[in-house]
Amino acid sequence: MGIFSRNVAPNGQITPSRTRMALELRHTSALIGCRFDPTGRFVFATAQDNTIQRWELAAPNAKVAFAGHRSWARGLAFHSASRKLLSADWNGKVMVWSSESATPQAERIIDAHDGWVRAIVMSPDQRQFLTCGNDNLVKLWNVADFSLARTFEGHNSHVYNVAFHPTERMIVSGDLRGNVKQWDLQTGRETRQMDASVIFRYDPSFRADHGGVRSMTFNADGSLLACAGITNVSNAFAGVGNPAIVLFNWQTGQRSQVLRVNPAFQGTAWGVVFHPQGFVIGAGGGNGGGLWFWRPTEANSIQSITVPNNARDLAIHSDNRRLAVPCFDGVVRIYELS
Repeated sequence: MGIFSRNVAPNGQITPSRTRMALELRHTSALIGCRFDPTGRFVFATAQDNTIQRWELAAPNAKVAFAGHRSWARGLAFHSASRKLLSADWNGKVMVWSSESATPQAERIIDAHDGWVRAIVMSPDQRQFLTCGNDNLVKLWNVADFSLARTFEGHNSHVYNVAFHPTERMIVSGDLRGNVKQWDLQTGRETRQMDASVIFRYDPSFRADHGGVRSMTFNADGSLLACAGITNVSNAFAGVGNPAIVLFNWQTGQRSQVLRVNPAFQGTAWGVVFHPQGFVIGAGGGNGGGLWFWRPTEANSIQSITVPNNARDLAIHSDNRRLAVPCFDGVVRIYELS
């Protein structure tokens, strides 16, 4: 299969129905998360064999393993200027690597959280990064010396995701129960709470909480916040429910839309990104895998693309033309938007 064509409409407008799989990058273990590096040269994926795998897009057979975690890692973040990769695992560790090394070894190990570090994200100015985890905490770290700058306390359940606002000195964090908190970076105070509880349910049959903010991101100007997860849960043990993405109007803090997959799909939305042309794109898995497109003002998806296996994350390339989807069968699938 060819790498990447230039099959773009004359006006440059993306047509979701023409999205195609352009490349498959294979590993021997189920994959959990993925990100493109800031240069656009590589795609990284975390695996259930505790490694991180790196592929060079122009030479996809050149796979390099980052080995050092003693548990699954999912969260990945990059520091552009220093070419550093930060990875976060289930044992509460954050590891720092040289992202372009031919023989990568962890340069630093940070004891970040008590239990699983659910997510890690770099600030827009690249000076700080955020982590969150199963200890119900959000932490802000300095890149210069990897020191802890601030701890945000207030969640009463596992914190699944965090995000920096792209233009304001604010952050948001989302937890298992769908509580989305806004924090002031300067003072550390919680300033607002938003309600994403539609992607949470307590299942009395199994006496289990299920759901949570599985992915979280802002659009480019920060006017919309998207939180991905599962709704209509009828069986917490088997994860039976439907993918959903909750959109918030940042100015008002109110839900502007709950995006749903049409036709109905059984599973969880594990990843969400905004495309500059106005689309919301999600990926997920359960009863197979799916890649979905929405207009932010419309509740139902306008395009559904079948992914050959359960999709467990979603990343968008800096060219805004390629999507990476890591799957349970050990394959990163690169989709081209045309």
